[in-house]
Formats: sequence, structure tokens, C-alpha cells
Amino acid sequence: MSAAYEAGMGDRLARLRLRRGLTQEQLAEAAHLSVDVVRKLEQGRRKTARLSSINALAAALDTEPSFLVGQPGTFEVQRPAQEDVPSVLALRRAVSPVPDLLGDEDEEDPPTIGQLRAALRSTDAIRREGRMGEIGVLLPGLIRDARAAAHAFTGAEAAAANSVLAVAYQVAATTLAALGKEDAAFTAMERSMAAVRLGDDPHLETLSASTLSWVLIKQGRLADAERVAMARADAIEPGFRSPPRDIALWGILLLRAATAAVRQKRHAAVTDLLRMASAAAERIGEDRIFYATPFGPANAGIAKVNFLVEMEQSDRAVREAHGIPALTSLPPTWRARFHVDRALAHHDLDDDAQAIRALLRAEQDAPEWMRYHSTSRRLVAELRGRAGRRDAPVLALADRMGVEG
Repeated sequence: MSAAYEAGMGDRLARLRLRRGLTQEQLAEAAHLSVDVVRKLEQGRRKTARLSSINALAAALDTEPSFLVGQPGTFEVQRPAQEDVPSVLALRRAVSPVPDLLGDEDEEDPPTIGQLRAALRSTDAIRREGRMGEIGVLLPGLIRDARAAAHAFTGAEAAAANSVLAVAYQVAATTLAALGKEDAAFTAMERSMAAVRLGDDPHLETLSASTLSWVLIKQGRLADAERVAMARADAIEPGFRSPPRDIALWGILLLRAATAAVRQKRHAAVTDLLRMASAAAERIGEDRIFYATPFGPANAGIAKVNFLVEMEQSDRAVREAHGIPALTSLPPTWRARFHVDRALAHHDLDDDAQAIRALLRAEQDAPEWMRYHSTSRRLVAELRGRAGRRDAPVLALADRMGVEG
């Protein structure tokens, strides 16, 4: 993957600021940031910034956060040419097929419901491990197959096919958002929510709200993201005797809302939401995975670390990170994101050695995910530029991630 996208963050910021006719001081005022932050980012002296700052700059410049951070725009291709390769275009075609506009019907023979569910389980496992390329290969076919089944079947089989289709669209939405295609991700979510209404699993409505909230966060629509998550959380608030799945889905929505709140610098709201989510996690007692998403004490703990880093409490984040229970129970991408947050905290505290160790731990858990994660790439680029030895571990990490300059 070319590293051009993360190397030019300062150039993109300066270019867009000038197109808007703003001085650095005016942009800083509009984004409620110090002019020093804007100046250092534009000059390339600083490659990392908190997501709340990136969202504030994006809002002030009327653009998506992904434009500023340089989200990768396509899949890596590391396979021989004759093999299947991941394709953004193929995923777009699956999410927004032209036959829908022309009124054509799917002519493919659909797989059985059992085959569809097995394919979805395989895709979920690959996604949790952050194997983006394989998702890009498999997902278009899964969407086409589920669509064909939903059109061909009737009754209970049609409802079951629509439930698989709804989740497949949600996976497409998160994948497209990770590639900086937020509008296509929103289209995928519209289709997912339509399929949910025809499906046989009422819990998918909650999952849709969580995924839609995430897509809105990626678009920089933070207030909308928080509203979507909280509206659904209020609608499904569990009671004392509710089963663990209901408690977990509610807790996931609270953490999603808190993610939107922390990027708006609404720290009191973050504290309240985290308190409720942590209490829900304690009621479950251990982390469980529902609909490919974990929830429990460990997930609540790593969310707390993330929020503390965003709230500029990196010293406390480092301390809290030592007490996360049963971290190995979480999927690889969740663990990797946690280690990246640890790296950010150590970086804030001017401890580059510990930051690099944390990034290497993240790479052990989800190496391919790291290559697509813009925050990881920017942090590696900054640490690489400050490396004092030719054999510094961060140089080899940068090479493996394709981070240049």
C-alpha cells in the first residue's frame, strides 16, 4: 500500500484551509484548537492528532475526517494475478447493483440458508482478525448470494435470507468506511436496515443502529451518531432479569454513543455513558461475543483506555491499561486497537520506546489491520522519523506496514 496518503496530511490540511480562505489562526478558532496544533500539522512537525481534533478540523473545513487523515482508498493486492483479488468496485457493485434500477430480477440459483449462514460465520471470523483483503474477496459474493436467496425464497426462508443479507450489508458498511468510502457505507446501511425489516431477527435492528452510528462517526456527523445510538439504547434498555445478550447489545450502544461524545469533547457525557456500560459489563461477568461484537469487562476496560487517551489523560490511560481483565478473550482487532491506544498514551508521555513496544504487540495481533489503520500508520511514521538508530525496531515495523518517509 502506498504511504502517500498519510505523508500528505499537512499538505491536505493547508490546501483545504487556503481554499476556504482561512488563516491558520481563523481555522484554529473555528475548530477550538490552538494555532500551534494547526501550524505543526501543516508543517509536518506533527503527524498525529487526537480524533476529537481531527473531527473538529474536518467540521471547520466542511470535509470528512477520512480526507484529512488520508484513509486508504482501496485494498492491498498481495496475491498472484490469476487469483481472486479484493476489489472496491466489486463491493460497490454488490451494494448498489444496476439491475435494481432497471427492475431486473436476480437470475442466479441461490444457495441454501445453511450455506448462507456458514458463509457469514466465515466472514465474521475473518473480519475479527482484520484480514481486510479476504473480506474484500468474499463479501461481494456473499451479498449477491443472499440477495438471490431473499428474492427466490418465500416465507421463513426469505426472512432468514434477509437476516443474512442485513448483516452482510453491515460488514460492507464497516469495510467501505475503513477505506474512506463513507457515502457508500451509508448506502450499505440503508439497504441493511431495509433487509432487517424483512428478516427474522429483531436484534439486528440494534446491530444496525450500532453500525450506522459508527458510519456517521466516520462521516464526522458526531451528534447524529450519538443520537442514533442513544435512541436505540433507550428503546431496548434491559431490566434486572434481562438475558446477557440484551444487556450486551445495550452496552455496545452506550460505548458507541460515548465514542461520538468523546470526539465532541463532551467529557461529562462520556463519563456517564462509560459508567453505565461498565455496570452492564459487570452484570454479564465475562466478555461474550454477540453478532461478531464482544462485550464485557475487558471490552469496557479497553474502551475506557481509549476515552482517556482522547480526553488527554494519557498517564491515567497507561495505569488503567495494566488492569484490563482477560484481554485474550477479545478478538484480535480489538486487542490491536487497545495496544495502539497504549502506544498513543506512551507517545503523549514522550516514551517512544514503550510506544513502539505497544505497536509491535498490536502488529502481532492483527498485522493486516494495522496496514489499513490510519492512526497506526501516522504514529509509526512519526516514530520512524524520530528513530535514532538504523536498526531501531520501528524502522522494520514501518517497512512491514509500507510506511515511507
